[in-house]
Amino acid sequence: MKIVQMADAVRYPTMTTAELRETFLLEDLFREGEIETRYIDLDRAVIGGAVPTSSTLTLDTQPELRSDHFLERRELGVLNVGGPGVVAVDGVAFAMEKLDCLYIGRGNQSVTFASNAASQPAAFYLLSYPAHATYPTTLVKFNELEPAHLGSEETCNKRAIYKAIFLDGIRSCQLVMGFTLLAPGSNWNTMPPHTHMRRSEVYFYFDVDPSQRVLHLMGPATETRHLVIRDRDVAVSPGWSIHAGVGTKNYGFCWGMAGENQRYDDMDLLTIANLK
Repeated sequence: MKIVQMADAVRYPTMTTAELRETFLLEDLFREGEIETRYIDLDRAVIGGAVPTSSTLTLDTQPELRSDHFLERRELGVLNVGGPGVVAVDGVAFAMEKLDCLYIGRGNQSVTFASNAASQPAAFYLLSYPAHATYPTTLVKFNELEPAHLGSEETCNKRAIYKAIFLDGIRSCQLVMGFTLLAPGSNWNTMPPHTHMRRSEVYFYFDVDPSQRVLHLMGPATETRHLVIRDRDVAVSPGWSIHAGVGTKNYGFCWGMAGENQRYDDMDLLTIANLK
């Protein structure tokens, strides 16, 4: 499991494009027949992808975690962005269609991933943080989520926000997780931008047309940079950085957070006019 170390706001302005991508962008997490994970020193997140094909994949612990099993001291959020599949947690099977979300609590010893058909594999996005309390493993289906509609066609950011793991939904120790779907003809997300020093945030982009890209904006409001994002890339955002983006076509992205609190509205708002 590769360890990724974040840069601070002092080093950030001097970084080249290659250095920014190496530090804040995770690529190639979704490989057929494999589980790929990265350990991020920011809030000790583990971010990964699991794409089972003809065989079941097992989420094993890694030497970097110094634990007997992966969830010994952790909790895990799972979002399926591929074909139908099954996640089994300590022998209990959870069938997951596309955009179903599963929370797995601390202490579970066995987690496996399978696809219903190797020709249409599931693609499970994994987001894990340390946990000091245990909450029940819970599945929420996409059709059970109530979207919040924001933005407009006029500002090119008409979108639906689906909250899955949060204070009024699936309970967790510190993980907050959901996803946003951009309407056709809209391409801006998270505008006006914001920061929140009390929580880091991770953006996983999916359903990006292979011929298209998303420009993910990051950095302090007066010192922004961008990362060019492909389908199923992940951008890691420290608390001092905005996290917003614009695509050449509509797309979806999963947002995940952890830190000092779980309040969805805990953010320091910025204005578009002040961006530089």
